[in-house]
Amino acid sequence: ETQGNTEEIIGNWFKDSKKRDKIILATKITGKGFSTIRNGDPISKKNIRLALDGSLRRLKTDYIDLYQLHWANRGSYHMRQNWNYDPSFQKTKKELEEIHLILKELDDLRKEGKIRSIGLSNETAWGTMQFLKIAEENNLTRIVSIQNEYSLLCRWFDLDLAELSHHEKIGLLCYSPLACGLLSGKYTNGNIPRNSRKSIYNDLGKRN
Repeated sequence: ETQGNTEEIIGNWFKDSKKRDKIILATKITGKGFSTIRNGDPISKKNIRLALDGSLRRLKTDYIDLYQLHWANRGSYHMRQNWNYDPSFQKTKKELEEIHLILKELDDLRKEGKIRSIGLSNETAWGTMQFLKIAEENNLTRIVSIQNEYSLLCRWFDLDLAELSHHEKIGLLCYSPLACGLLSGKYTNGNIPRNSRKSIYNDLGKRN
């Protein structure tokens, strides 16, 4: 019931403050699996435009500075799915064709002025390289960032993705840098503050 509220709050602030031009604004299209968002449909050419237009309306703006793809359609090892992520069942040709269509739509939206740059989220090194390769081969908009989890308790990015980020100039926008509050110390000795995330969502996305 609160879906989209964050964008509406920011949009109302833009309207009242008249400071849109002073802000670098990022938002996302979510991937498959969330039944309350586009019936859980994956990211596609049709859904990108639908999702973006909804975000622009709620944010009361004409453009997004950084538009991100949240979750790869084929899945990923993020959010503690590393033990059951199995890329051997992916159909590589299908995945690459899908990435090409998505990039083409994002490129069209950039040319229309609705977005200025694009990024990924919860992606792998292989997936990120395919976006870079396909964009280069087809003269399409290049990704500039990747938003993945990173904290002292989750340092997967320090491996292959860090090397890719350095050589390909892909910036990391880390999320959950305090591991949902575990690294803040507020849960020390079994303490669970009232209205804290752990009081609502006890396993903290399996970070416990």
